[in-house]
Amino acid sequence: MPHPVMFSDDDFGLAEVRARALDFPGAFEKIAWGRPVFCATKMFAIYGGNLKSPDGMVPYPYSLLVKVDESDRRALEQDARFYFPAYLGPFGWLGLDLTAAKVDWDEVIELLDASYRMVAQKRLIKELDAR
Repeated sequence: MPHPVMFSDDDFGLAEVRARALDFPGAFEKIAWGRPVFCATKMFAIYGGNLKSPDGMVPYPYSLLVKVDESDRRALEQDARFYFPAYLGPFGWLGLDLTAAKVDWDEVIELLDASYRMVAQKRLIKELDAR
């Protein structure tokens, strides 16, 4: 049974995230787990997520999940805007709650860029660097 769709195209920040994520070479969008997932062969960003707590799942519908380098993880985890997403957190992902503060879209681009570089093929990274 497929997941129900858990977003609307007019959700807060989705249009901005979509435009920035799809600007990377070879990037495409698909729907997985009921959410927009941005891939460059492998996924590098997801719009929306959940935090697993002792009381159950806490939804973060207006958030961006990205893969983060271990060297950046500790600093980002100290920022209250970030959370450890259910299921993906143990695999190097963090979530940025887009509603926790005014969104710094330059920071979002940096997070997307770092995540993209962790999963994209070398030829796509070369194409990105050539821009």
